[in-house]
Amino acid sequence: MQQQHGAEFGIAEARRILGEVFAPWVLDLGLSVEDFFFEPPAGVADWQPGAVLRMPFSERICRHGGVISGQALMAFADTAMVIANLAANRGYRQMTTVDQTTHFMRAAAGSDVLADARIVRLGRTMSFGRVTLSSAADNKPVAMVSSAFALLG
Repeated sequence: MQQQHGAEFGIAEARRILGEVFAPWVLDLGLSVEDFFFEPPAGVADWQPGAVLRMPFSERICRHGGVISGQALMAFADTAMVIANLAANRGYRQMTTVDQTTHFMRAAAGSDVLADARIVRLGRTMSFGRVTLSSAADNKPVAMVSSAFALLG
C-alpha cells in the first residue's frame, strides 16, 4: 500500500483504503466514508482531523429484538478510527488497535449509524482518538468510544 499526498489525497483515497485494507467481514458491514477532514479550516484553533462514516442498518448485524449488536458498533468505531488516522497522517500507515473503550448510551435500532471519528493526539508511534456513534435517524448519540493505536509503519 503506497501513500498518496497532495492533490491526490482526500475522500477518494479514504474510500479506496476502506475498500482495500480491511478484512472481508468488515467490508460486509457496508461502511461508507461520508466526510473526511485533513485540512484545518482557517481560524479554528481546536480542530481535529478525522472522518465521518456510515454503517447502513441491516438485520444481519442485529441481536434479538432488532437492536444493532455492540460487536458491530465496536468494529464500526475501530474502522472509523483507522480512516481518521489516514486523515491525520495524510496517507495510509500500518497500525494496530492498542485499546478501545466503548460507552454505550442507548440502543441503536432501525436506522443507519454514523461515526464521527477524530484524532485527539497524533504522535510518532501512537495516536489517540474518539468516536461518537449516532443514529442517522435522529442524530442522537448511541455510544462514545475512545481508542489508542500503535502506528507501525
